Amino acid sequence: MVIGGDRISLRNLGTFSSFKNPVYRIFYGGMVGQMAAMNMQILTGTLLLYRLTGSAAILGVMSLANALPTLFLSLFGGIIADRVQKKYVLQVGQTASAIVSLGVALTLTLGYLSTERGGSWWILIVSSLFQGAIMGLMMPSRQAILPEIVTKEELMNAASLNVMGMNALRVLAPAAAGFLIDAWGFQAVYYTMTGTYLIAVVFTTFLPLTGSKSLSGRNALTDIKEGFQYIRRETTIILLIFFALLGVLLSTPYGLLLPIFTEDILKVGAKGMGILMSVSGIGAIIGSLTLASLPNKKRGLMMLVSSLFLGIALTGFSFSSSWSLSLALIVFVGLGQAGQMTLGGTLLQYYTEATYLGRVMSILMMQFGLISFSTFAAGLLAEGIGVQWAVGGFAIVLIFVSVLMLVFVPRLRKLD
Repeated sequence: MVIGGDRISLRNLGTFSSFKNPVYRIFYGGMVGQMAAMNMQILTGTLLLYRLTGSAAILGVMSLANALPTLFLSLFGGIIADRVQKKYVLQVGQTASAIVSLGVALTLTLGYLSTERGGSWWILIVSSLFQGAIMGLMMPSRQAILPEIVTKEELMNAASLNVMGMNALRVLAPAAAGFLIDAWGFQAVYYTMTGTYLIAVVFTTFLPLTGSKSLSGRNALTDIKEGFQYIRRETTIILLIFFALLGVLLSTPYGLLLPIFTEDILKVGAKGMGILMSVSGIGAIIGSLTLASLPNKKRGLMMLVSSLFLGIALTGFSFSSSWSLSLALIVFVGLGQAGQMTLGGTLLQYYTEATYLGRVMSILMMQFGLISFSTFAAGLLAEGIGVQWAVGGFAIVLIFVSVLMLVFVPRLRKLD
């Protein structure tokens, strides 16, 4: 294999080299516990709420309840990441998430949260609100700690393995949750989620203290303003944030609108939807493993090409009415998403000054709140022009922006 003029031996790719770092292994164990619970929640919370209410509108309310605190508290999460030892932030956040899950489990066990008690679904809305707030305050620390536990040379490998693990859990955790629901009921999933969050706390306890507090005794709004001033000074950081957020907002809505494709266009039902989600996850895992094997060269170019690749694959998927073609294309959608997500985050971590890293990553983490709004916009478009043109139109815009960046923004293209 030849990359950038250098011949790379498959034997020396070092795909899993970051696992040689004992601190990274501890961090990874905590990530697995936390992300397993979060992926179980995606299936369990929405399914339970729908069975309790039968209302799509209330499902939308729950999505917004999760998104809004994530969106508005991420900036303060960035300040916390730059002020407090990130290990402690992770521990508090994981413990708080375990308490929320345990609370829902107990209300199910005691029979308070049930179809017999009309209106008891408010508990799920409140739990979603709490989980969104926890994510907004904790996730910038989770992103910003990575450059403190691996070297800069290991950063892309570590980030790729991180994304690989998250995508593997995206495939496995919902399936496990579905099995638990059928076998022992919804409360079994929430008790399991509580346990996996506590496993994450145990792993995080063994992390060493990293970095140092860079802010103290100052007004939070002043720190936010200073962070924005830093971003405004650094053109590379502005471009990376803009491109990363735009890519996520244009490509993610297809996942939440996938039921329309499987029910009305491909006509493959719930089973087909599950297969599509699994195949997309497998594509993302392959993409992450590929990136983990590559050297730290031409990462800006690879990010832009991944985004272009994603846009083309998603456009093809949007307008396909063939099951076999859609199945093939969604593999490449997963590949493109893994490349875009991993490389965008890695480059931000690599080029941001350590003093501002938490605040910069907090801007990136706002994507989790903004996704709900882009999905809402895509849903409105789907009502007017059809889901194929809505999702396909977003994908075409992504292609257009990616080509513009490749041709006219050499600063991004030349980043290593």
